[in-house]
Amino acid sequence: MFRSFARSCNFRSFRWSEIRGFSIKRRNLMIYSASAALIGYHSSNSVLKKYNLGGRMLFNDSLIPDPRGDTYEMGLFIASQNDWEDQVVNERNLTVKNSRNRLYRYCNVLMYKIGDFMEPIMVFLRFIELSCIFVPIFCLYPISYYGKLVILNNNNNNNSNDKANSPSVETSGSMLWFKMLRYCLELAGPSFIKLGQWAGSRTDLFPAGFCHEVMKLHSNVNPHSLEYTKLKVCSALDIPQEDFDYVFQEFSDEPIGIGAIAQVHLATFSEDYFNYKQLKSSFSNRDVAIKIIHPSARTKINRDLKIMNFFANLLDSIPTIEWLSFPDEVREFSYLMNLQLDLRIECLNLNRFNDNFKDNIKVKFPIGHIELTTRDVLFEEFIDGLPIQECLNVKDYINDYNPLLFKKISDPFINAFLQMLILDDFVHADLHPGNVLVRFIKTDKYENNIISTESESSKIIDSLKNSSKNGNFTDRLVEVLEEYTPQVCFIDTGLITELNETNRVNFIDLFNALARFDGYRAGELMIERSKTPETAIDKELFAIKTEKLIAKVKKKTFTLGTVSIGELLDQMLNMVRYHHVRLEGDFVSVIVAILLLEGIGRQLDPNLDLFERFVFSFYCYV
Repeated sequence: MFRSFARSCNFRSFRWSEIRGFSIKRRNLMIYSASAALIGYHSSNSVLKKYNLGGRMLFNDSLIPDPRGDTYEMGLFIASQNDWEDQVVNERNLTVKNSRNRLYRYCNVLMYKIGDFMEPIMVFLRFIELSCIFVPIFCLYPISYYGKLVILNNNNNNNSNDKANSPSVETSGSMLWFKMLRYCLELAGPSFIKLGQWAGSRTDLFPAGFCHEVMKLHSNVNPHSLEYTKLKVCSALDIPQEDFDYVFQEFSDEPIGIGAIAQVHLATFSEDYFNYKQLKSSFSNRDVAIKIIHPSARTKINRDLKIMNFFANLLDSIPTIEWLSFPDEVREFSYLMNLQLDLRIECLNLNRFNDNFKDNIKVKFPIGHIELTTRDVLFEEFIDGLPIQECLNVKDYINDYNPLLFKKISDPFINAFLQMLILDDFVHADLHPGNVLVRFIKTDKYENNIISTESESSKIIDSLKNSSKNGNFTDRLVEVLEEYTPQVCFIDTGLITELNETNRVNFIDLFNALARFDGYRAGELMIERSKTPETAIDKELFAIKTEKLIAKVKKKTFTLGTVSIGELLDQMLNMVRYHHVRLEGDFVSVIVAILLLEGIGRQLDPNLDLFERFVFSFYCYV
């Protein structure tokens, strides 16, 4: 900043003799005035000075997908890993190069050598800590064989001799052991909380009782300090900490959400900062949600992944469970974890979703501010919406009053998912009710444009929240649904399901067989296109069971009120596990997403013909 100012002053043409005639008082006044002007200019613009690239503000380095990735998300993952490795090497080289003298240089090199030497020791100490947590619970495993039988779900299967399709049954002892294991996972930290949540979604690999219990996992992580949050935010914005209050008009001291890996704060940019022309062009409003990764989270998770990989290779040597291929599953889990450790990836996901749904005014994603976002800090638009769970809590009353009202919410929700899955091949992989919000807008006659303002939508949400406190929430929601158009909003896009070219072809072939009710061919395809077809047992029997399952479904009407797609998929996954059919992780992620979709769609509209919508969208888009 000062250099550019100095160049503009053209000191070569300046002659000191020209002011020699001035009095000392006048000369001092000129110097003080110039200094004050420089200080004032710097203080008002220090938080705005950035690199202007092609007329667009680019504060921080973004990611470009690596062409070696077979999907967009895999390309981002490879680019992120390469960027992290380069960053570590460059920081080390820069520190050594800028050492004050040779002694400091040797000390810095020695410090890095000691750090490299200590890392395996720290991993071993972490292993000891985890052993103290998990060894006692594994020693108690024999209790799972005792106790009364507990039926977890009943799929109304008439063939009780068919173990793959029979109701899930566990002993009370096993349910107790699963509960104790869940507590141990919570105690072990964020890596194992995420591991449990991921394992809970893999009903093709693990028993239903285990999956049911670990899905209750929640983070008990304490929030990190406000000082650390401000330090990371200032680093992301490239501003000194004393300018923090200038940049933000409001900043929540307490996080509005705390997860295993990061926490979220709500903030409002100051008007001066927001009105800076290059910044204002990419922001719709001054309210932002800021996600900050917990300190040392990356180091702890990487150590845990090394330990998991060691035990996965150890378990893989056991012949009876070799078909599970635990090393491959740990690699997949490691991939998912590392995606969440680079917030630039989530920001790019948001922007891709916004591009995919730019013509759909009934669906909204927060705008991700990639020019501000770093690996550790994410800036995204704050959406003031009503959690969809609030609507689900009063669904019975509203459906009795007017069943068509909730279709105004369910239709854009279902259509958005089908577009993600079939047209875009870019699916939000964590569609639980906590990640879905509802706003209310006014549209023109043809529902092509929004004619209401942001402030009007915010006032509606505030009125609904106030009515919830006053006890007349349901009546107020009915009024709003009758007068306004719901806008379904999706948040938390850190996890994405994407099929590569091979898996997408396999998915289309499988869905085509199911749509034609060719269950036997569907069973054959699931084995032929699995990871390891040679590990499957009783292949012919698996295809016959799939044929019988689809035949039963064909006899019924495909209405969610009478046939649960969730139960059908559960039965299919039970068969997959029983016959050792190793599905691709992407396939299972799609199935889990459909299960979550059904969970919300069934509550919003019990008469929704989901299968018909799937088939119609499939043949329209594909």
